[in-house]
Amino acid sequence: MEKNKPSILNAWCMYDWANSVHSLVIVSAIFPIYFSNTAVNAQGGPDVEFLGMTVNNSALFSFAVSFAFLFIALVNPILGAIADFSGSKKRFMQFFVYLGAFSCLLLYFFNRENLELGVVAFAISLIGWSGSIVFYNAYLPEIATENRYDKLSARGFTMGYIGSVLLLIFNLTMLIKPEWYGGIDSGTACRISFVTVAVWWVGFAQIPFYYLPNGTPSGLKREGGWIWNGFRGLKKVLGELSHLPITKRFLVAFFFYNMGVQTVMYIGTIFGSNELHLPDNALIVTILLLQLLAIVGAYCAAVLSGKWGNTSTISGILVIWIGVCITAYFVTTEVQFYGLAAGIGFVMGGVQSLSRSTYAKLLPDNTPDTASYFSFYDACDKFSTFLGTTIFGIITQVSGMRNSLLFLALIFVIGLLILRRIPSQKIYRSPLSTS
Repeated sequence: MEKNKPSILNAWCMYDWANSVHSLVIVSAIFPIYFSNTAVNAQGGPDVEFLGMTVNNSALFSFAVSFAFLFIALVNPILGAIADFSGSKKRFMQFFVYLGAFSCLLLYFFNRENLELGVVAFAISLIGWSGSIVFYNAYLPEIATENRYDKLSARGFTMGYIGSVLLLIFNLTMLIKPEWYGGIDSGTACRISFVTVAVWWVGFAQIPFYYLPNGTPSGLKREGGWIWNGFRGLKKVLGELSHLPITKRFLVAFFFYNMGVQTVMYIGTIFGSNELHLPDNALIVTILLLQLLAIVGAYCAAVLSGKWGNTSTISGILVIWIGVCITAYFVTTEVQFYGLAAGIGFVMGGVQSLSRSTYAKLLPDNTPDTASYFSFYDACDKFSTFLGTTIFGIITQVSGMRNSLLFLALIFVIGLLILRRIPSQKIYRSPLSTS
């Protein structure tokens, strides 16, 4: 397939525009606030009954994220291998998009009387979102040449940040100016915003669905059913990974530092709401600030990677992340929280976009198994998110949220130490070796 074709590159970036509204509205902004106000006991306290157990609502939110990402981490490697074998990346991507969007629609019915529905629908929406991402990311080395990975990845994330901010601003008008919408209450406005996420996500996803290629079946001869052939493809990629020591080392480093990045992203709003007791409007302003700074961070990271190399740039970003976690332990005021959010926003965009493009550079040349390879990247992403949010939830349940921040600082240090053992520029590359 011809690479660097503008229509395909632009369509690929449009999926960031389409799906990022889930990350912002559902994961970071409106839903966590709505969840904190809705998942309360009869006295308005944070300890709620869920499936016969009493659990802190912050921990419950964290555990829902953990479950979703553990599930997708277990199934995506085999699905990626099936997609590569059958040449059906786009169909798998479509399935997860529609699953996630439907779950967002279900969140409209979440209230204090059906906590279980809200938690389950939220978890399934995460499964749909994260499941689609692995097939989306797998297109990067297929549609672009290596010299364009960093900037194209940054452009995708930037479009995602801009699109999600636009939808969030629209949703905020329902909360700030309810008279424009017939005087709806804040709860109804929040639940309508979940519906807008589903419509935006599915609607704009039609652009990449139209332009992105369907995929080319692998050269493996079919033996038996799709699942068996998927395992064969997975075994093939695992064998190739054994000859890619730098790629494996990067995945280990990514596993650790991504554990910290994703946990901060998923619990940041809950921290501001439950630990600092910030008003909802302050949290929303903070999230908007974070998104705008992430745009700057993504492009700065792409520029710096051209000068310093990918892993050196990511290492510098991780040093800032370590400082963010240590600083957060001492944050007590709204102004301090704004400063913290500014730092998170700047490094969030850079580490996400550059991690994706760095991994794409470490794949074998012209591999047809991009979905399988990116399913391992995604498995590291999801397993680390599962582990990070689970440990964070346990520490929060036992000794409070602030102590969990020190755990995050530690895993950033571990990720940084491993990453420093990887050359910042690849010195050799062949179809089966990166060293």
